[in-house]
Amino acid sequence: MFGIVRPCSHRLGERLKTQWMAHLCGLCLALRGDHGQFARVVTNYDGLLVSVLTEAQAESATGRRRTAGPCPLRGMRTASVAQGEGARLAAAVSLVLASAKVRDHVVDGDGLLARRPVAAAARRVARSWGRAGERGGAAVGFDTAVLVDAVDRQAGIETLAGPGTSLLTVTEPTETATAAAFAHTAVLAGRPGNAAPLAEAGRLFGRLAHLLDAVEDQAADAAAGAWNPLTATRTPLTEARRLADDALHGIRLALKDVDFTDGRLAHLLLAHELERSVDRAFGTSSCGHAHGPEGAFGPPTGPYAPQGPAHPDAPGNPYGNPFGGEPPHPEKRGFWAGCAVALGLCCTCKACCADEFEGPWSRKRREGWCSDGCGCDCCSSCCDGCECCECCACDCSC
Repeated sequence: MFGIVRPCSHRLGERLKTQWMAHLCGLCLALRGDHGQFARVVTNYDGLLVSVLTEAQAESATGRRRTAGPCPLRGMRTASVAQGEGARLAAAVSLVLASAKVRDHVVDGDGLLARRPVAAAARRVARSWGRAGERGGAAVGFDTAVLVDAVDRQAGIETLAGPGTSLLTVTEPTETATAAAFAHTAVLAGRPGNAAPLAEAGRLFGRLAHLLDAVEDQAADAAAGAWNPLTATRTPLTEARRLADDALHGIRLALKDVDFTDGRLAHLLLAHELERSVDRAFGTSSCGHAHGPEGAFGPPTGPYAPQGPAHPDAPGNPYGNPFGGEPPHPEKRGFWAGCAVALGLCCTCKACCADEFEGPWSRKRREGWCSDGCGCDCCSSCCDGCECCECCACDCSC
């Protein structure tokens, strides 16, 4: 599983947790139903936001749920899962972007993909996913060409980017792609008036996704000699954080202009959990209810984590490290190795039930989907149990 919006069940509360899992399972099953069993490996946390936004705007919930059979990720229990055009759009977007990512890994010759037979097989998978995503998008009236164009332009922009290039120039293709996907949820829900504010929210979400990925991977990319937008443009982390905070604020303002039927889950994910994602990436914490001096997520581990005088060459880091030593940055797995690990996580239920597990591709530590070990003792859900958002110091309203 991958994505930047990874809420824990303790904060969601029972009702919103049930809704969130319904969309996650709905995306997974839409991928399997329309595109085959193997397509389920592209299920991701951020893709399900498309399904969440579609349902949040819909006038009626009739026909938007079905009962799914037992699944290892649910402890072999049945569940009510999301279905319909929102889940199918999320599946199409996930497939097209995963296809582009595989092609990018093949071009770079990452891991096993440096071997010709493996690379050839990966290219066939990428083509298959690309065509499946195109068909899936067309079925719900969404032209995936905008996503393909954004991916194709990204490579050229990265080639030309260098010191002095604006970081927003590099993030623009991602912003354009996510803006199109978010805006189309308004079309599916029959709320064309929501298209403009959702496009703005999507644009800023795409910017955040690109920024946070760059921040989290900067040290590992430097060690591997891989391209990273922050390093290539020589953008300091303080500027990256400013851009991330501005994007968060912009998303909240855009959401206020969206006419939701029931926007509580969408608001919690895009206004609250997204803020935690930023804090997690930068190694900071803004939750006032965290236990102890280390915060809800333990000691800072991101690029803003303290770096000591013993490591003066740490790029752009303004702090000292009282502990000394370099944080470990495990090497990422190749595409096929990651797929094998992902299947293992699914079959053993670790992704669902473990407190933490290692990401199959990134090898970053992830919270289990049903883990309650986040260390946060705030109300079970800001937007589920409170009149306002004061418990999380949010400047927006539920």
